[in-house]
Amino acid sequence: MRIPEHGIARDQILEEIQALRTDDADWHSGHTWSLVYHASDEHTSLLKEAYGTLFSENGLSPIAFPSLRRLEAEVVRMTATMLNGDSAVAGTMTSGGTESLLMTVKTYRDWGRAALGVEHPNMVLPRTAHAAFGKAAHYFDVEPIWVDVAADLRADVAAMEEAITGDTVLIVGSTPNYPHGMIDPIEELGAVASERGIGLHVDACLGGFLLPWVERLGYLIAPFDFRVPGVTSMSADVHKYGYAAKGASTVTYRTAELRRHQFHVTTGWPGGIYASPSMAGTRPGGAIAAAWAALHSMGEDGYFAIAEELMSITRRLIDGVAAIDGVRVLGKPPVTVFAFESDAEDVDIYAVGDALEQKGWYMDRQIAPASLHVMVTSPAHGEVADDFLADLAASVAEVRRNPAASQQGQAALYGMMTTLPDPTMVDEVVLQMLDGLYTI
Repeated sequence: MRIPEHGIARDQILEEIQALRTDDADWHSGHTWSLVYHASDEHTSLLKEAYGTLFSENGLSPIAFPSLRRLEAEVVRMTATMLNGDSAVAGTMTSGGTESLLMTVKTYRDWGRAALGVEHPNMVLPRTAHAAFGKAAHYFDVEPIWVDVAADLRADVAAMEEAITGDTVLIVGSTPNYPHGMIDPIEELGAVASERGIGLHVDACLGGFLLPWVERLGYLIAPFDFRVPGVTSMSADVHKYGYAAKGASTVTYRTAELRRHQFHVTTGWPGGIYASPSMAGTRPGGAIAAAWAALHSMGEDGYFAIAEELMSITRRLIDGVAAIDGVRVLGKPPVTVFAFESDAEDVDIYAVGDALEQKGWYMDRQIAPASLHVMVTSPAHGEVADDFLADLAASVAEVRRNPAASQQGQAALYGMMTTLPDPTMVDEVVLQMLDGLYTI
């Protein structure tokens, strides 16, 4: 494959892209339980227009493009205010939750070296903290100390405190965690961080633009943000429940002094002074503009309304799953994210996932324990909730009638990976899959 010798006509290019979408997950009708957050077609149209307005502008230079500097600063300030941060809270936008967590770990590594004299820092995390922390640990040479969660699937505060060493610069809590939708005990973690003089990062990439409205709607949500004295930083994705265009996230710090450890500056380069607030050099102006447009377009009343609707849909789904013999919801998830597992020996949950996908539902598989993952991300999920529950019940019945389903499709793959005795063997299987996916 090579670049065409002669340019192809616009209409043909667009037709080919549309044709390639044929096998993509059907998110628009609510048949995808992750990856896409969609408020409405009208809202998406606004995002596209806002993105296009600053399509060519480059966030690498806020001096050349002061509009982007102003828009980003306002997105960060509105986010910090929503998370009960005062005027001292400082932050930046990033391309997504992974970059926000990368910047978080880099910041505490450098802060730990400068402020605590820790040369080889570590961080203590609950097992359910996002996998991107592992990526950050690998990239920035910070040792991750993973701690099993408590029986309620939330961070085990006592176990995490016991795991802290003299080289610990950071502990982590999630609101909620991705695998099971549970909110870690942030107040208790904050007390530990304050007593030990280390950082506490609250990963609210998933729930940052949801929990503030859920709390104000009257749901019992314990303080999880900058109201907790020990919280020193937070991450929150605008392109999730903030309903902005991808990729737009934020990372905020209690002080500008802490944020400074996120920045990188090179001054001796012949090309001039190179200063960068985050991982990327070139930063797409369209994503910044669309995030700003999303916050202003939705407004607090819009976020209230959609949060109330999504919570209602989630309660219907959780109650519906609980009523199906053969599966059960893990824990007591308080918001719009949950997982369910098999509670019967004759029901392979991965085979259930395969059966659901044959019926047109895109399902994420999880391990430890084996489960299927659900995120309610769009009002469209309310229109298909009953269909999903009916298909889930039918899929459970099909798996019970056909035990061989466990040896087919993704069920066989996930079943094999969960039984391999050596984790490096699992890594190799996944690496081979990635090689295959990115080979044409």
